Amino acid sequence: MVLALLVLSSAGVGAAAEQPSVKLSKSQAGTGGSITVTGDGWRARALLMILICGQSVPSRGVTGGTNSCANADGRAVTTDTEGRFSRKLPVAEPPVPCPCVVHVATVQGAKAEADAIFQVAGHAVEPLPAEPSGGRLSVLTDTRLEGSSGLLTWFGAPPARTLVFTVGNVGTSAVKNPVFQVGTSHGVFAPQWQEQQWRGTIQPGRKARIELPVELTGGAHGGYTVSLKYGGKVLAEQPWGVGRPWGVTLFWVLVCLVVPAALFRAGMAVVDHVRPRRAGGLRGGRRGLRMPELALRLPGLPGLPGPKSSSAQPPPSASTLPWFTPDADPGTAGRLSAPHDDNPTSPATPTRKGPP
Repeated sequence: MVLALLVLSSAGVGAAAEQPSVKLSKSQAGTGGSITVTGDGWRARALLMILICGQSVPSRGVTGGTNSCANADGRAVTTDTEGRFSRKLPVAEPPVPCPCVVHVATVQGAKAEADAIFQVAGHAVEPLPAEPSGGRLSVLTDTRLEGSSGLLTWFGAPPARTLVFTVGNVGTSAVKNPVFQVGTSHGVFAPQWQEQQWRGTIQPGRKARIELPVELTGGAHGGYTVSLKYGGKVLAEQPWGVGRPWGVTLFWVLVCLVVPAALFRAGMAVVDHVRPRRAGGLRGGRRGLRMPELALRLPGLPGLPGPKSSSAQPPPSASTLPWFTPDADPGTAGRLSAPHDDNPTSPATPTRKGPP
């Protein structure tokens, strides 16, 4: 019996030690000052966000969500290997009246949060809003995102999923057409909330399966967190890893390759069009060089005149006719016959008489 009590007590101490806690160096300070926030029992190497929030008490948490906190003056801190941290926080007035708390919550991973009472000196104080009576909804199962990305998402279309969860009515009256708030956040930024109404009635002690659409902006990629809030209280958070739209990257790579190539070809076409050319073009010049050569080689072909010479040539004489050989030339035949007198006084050669 004593051993069992010891085991139970040690288990209780271990469970209490695992609960995250927050302590403040001051319980009250004015705007412009600062306080030191320390914590213990957190997850090792966890990223935390520290904020001063209004209209909140540790028993009810941050009723208005992060919209009731001084987000611009918040601070981030990472716990050590033992789950402890210490961080100086500047004092700033939240956008809503006090009572106020210093709210510490995890940014990524398993959700954990803790609050410590704090009074902002000089800030307005008003009673907390009354808790809604009647029906109350509580998430009974873990939230999940259903759906997949298509080809258009690969080219930059907005990623879309469906947030699915089951809620139960733990109140005393029915809940008709509840309005949920679905928020998406990227990294350490605050969620962007959108109201979505579910059509239906949940009777006391009953449960219902809720499906709400979630959509990001076009080209979104990286680690996102989908949060669900109802009645001013965050009910669940679901991480969402969005892949990079590689189709957009491929498109720009092709643009960087194709456009310069097209511009180069267009420029070369313009240069080829405006540059001076030889007479008759390149091919005509080659033909002009080849045709005279053919005419010189084949002088007897009809229709192919020989090359024109720049210097005038005398007409061929009778002794150079092509159809006479040197031996048969009539002009030389007489010289090959018997010798005779070529004296101009010869009787065979008539003489021209001059005037008396």
